[in-house]
Amino acid sequence: MEYNLADLFESVVDVVPDREALVFIDHPGTGAERRLTYAELDAAANRVAHHLIDSGIRPGEHLGLHLYNGVEYLQTVLGCLKARIVPVNVNYRYVEEELVYLYRDADLVSLVFEAEFTDRVAAALPQVAGLRHLVRVGDPVAAGAAEVHAVAFADAVAAGSAGRGFPARSGDDQFIIYTGGTTGMPKGVMWRQEDLFFSGLGGGAPTGEPVKKPEELAERVAAGGSGITFFPTAPLMHGTSTLTAFIGFNFGQRVVLHRKFAPEEVLRTIEREKVTSVSLVGDAMLRPLIDALSGPLKGTDCSSMFSVSSSGAIMSDTVRRQFQALVPNVMLLNNFGSSESGFNGTATEDSGPERGFRIRVNSRTQVVDPATHEPVAVGEVGRVAQCGHVPLGYYNDPRKTAETFFEKDGERWVLLGDMATVDEDGVVTVLGRGSQCINTGGEKVYPEEVEQALKSHPDVYDALVAGVPDAKWGHHVAAVVQLRDGAARPSLDTIQAHCRTHLAGYKIPRQLVIADAIRRSPSGKADYRWAREVAVAADR
Repeated sequence: MEYNLADLFESVVDVVPDREALVFIDHPGTGAERRLTYAELDAAANRVAHHLIDSGIRPGEHLGLHLYNGVEYLQTVLGCLKARIVPVNVNYRYVEEELVYLYRDADLVSLVFEAEFTDRVAAALPQVAGLRHLVRVGDPVAAGAAEVHAVAFADAVAAGSAGRGFPARSGDDQFIIYTGGTTGMPKGVMWRQEDLFFSGLGGGAPTGEPVKKPEELAERVAAGGSGITFFPTAPLMHGTSTLTAFIGFNFGQRVVLHRKFAPEEVLRTIEREKVTSVSLVGDAMLRPLIDALSGPLKGTDCSSMFSVSSSGAIMSDTVRRQFQALVPNVMLLNNFGSSESGFNGTATEDSGPERGFRIRVNSRTQVVDPATHEPVAVGEVGRVAQCGHVPLGYYNDPRKTAETFFEKDGERWVLLGDMATVDEDGVVTVLGRGSQCINTGGEKVYPEEVEQALKSHPDVYDALVAGVPDAKWGHHVAAVVQLRDGAARPSLDTIQAHCRTHLAGYKIPRQLVIADAIRRSPSGKADYRWAREVAVAADR
């Protein structure tokens, strides 16, 4: 056996076949749910795999998952891996033009899509050559709507064999994760499964010693017990949640899913299912949980929770303290990583508005000069880079691959977009994405640190920061702010006075825009293009 995700999953199934693997709650509060043991999930994935093989999808070809969270999502990912077909995530918020780009860029030959998205799929299809096999999840669309020739998911799995019987697999088999496209069009990060297992899934032990041979994963599961329940609350279409589910499977533990994020129902599920580990994306998801726990769901039993982890956006210091007051025994973890690197490290306890986002990185992570790729001196600004188990590059983008991936001393490296410094103890302070950096009067300002300061104001619910063209300074710092319900509208002077207690003068916002709501992706990631457009429009 190799470090292949399907092989590893099957090895776990074989030692705990009757253990509950997946709980899916379709419409929280209605009782509509599905529960599958490891053996049942394995058989369900086998059916998908055999259907795809019988439909002529070949090893190495690409299948898109254009779906909400559900059993079908993970069942299809596992089915692809079993059949050596490459799964590709599709952002379900994309409209026709974006879908056409992704379908083409990813060279999709097959698509599993939600019936709700039929109109968008139908509009994109005529512009995409090579997409030859479609599977529809859910009931057909209403009469008069666009039609797409697709196999019903229920029919596909009914026709597929529940047995295994697949050819040998390899650690070189690929897994592609498309980035969110926050700094341009989305890019497909190509991972060897062995590399993804160690960098994205912690080598079978994210907080401990990675396994030394593939067979050891199942041995650890057999020797251990059950009792851990993972609850990825963000959409599976973003890599973090799918990888969290696979970490749960690698432990032989239970994974809970909701179709969509609904704060009150998330808390009810935590109480009912005795959830131990919740993953989410920053304040955009944690704050609604705080509001629910402080209001209609006050008194909800969250004592089973051991940890809440965030990737892709920071849980700010203020919001973390508020949650900790409500659930005092939970450990709050700001994890740092990306689609291109997997997991790099976790924020230190002293991270916050004053000291910045400080992380203790793993041994494979450095801060380097982007030109020479050599480590920077203490206190100097460089870019975060990682070596060892890193992706092969970006699919269909040799130019961007050459800019981002390099070799040094016989090892592969990935150069991330995050700017950072490192101190004498090796602790890295992440300043922010270089692409979002604001140059104001020759000084560099990173939006994330200003946002942390803004969100510590008692009347600010959420905030994004962007640079607006300025005749004097080149750009000035603009704050786009969503206020708490019932909060009085603050003046720019008030916001500036508050920020001065946390930030140097040149980082203080020179413009304040009050928005009804901050626009983020379904996973909670910031929409900086929107923030910049709003701020520029308000400055005219």
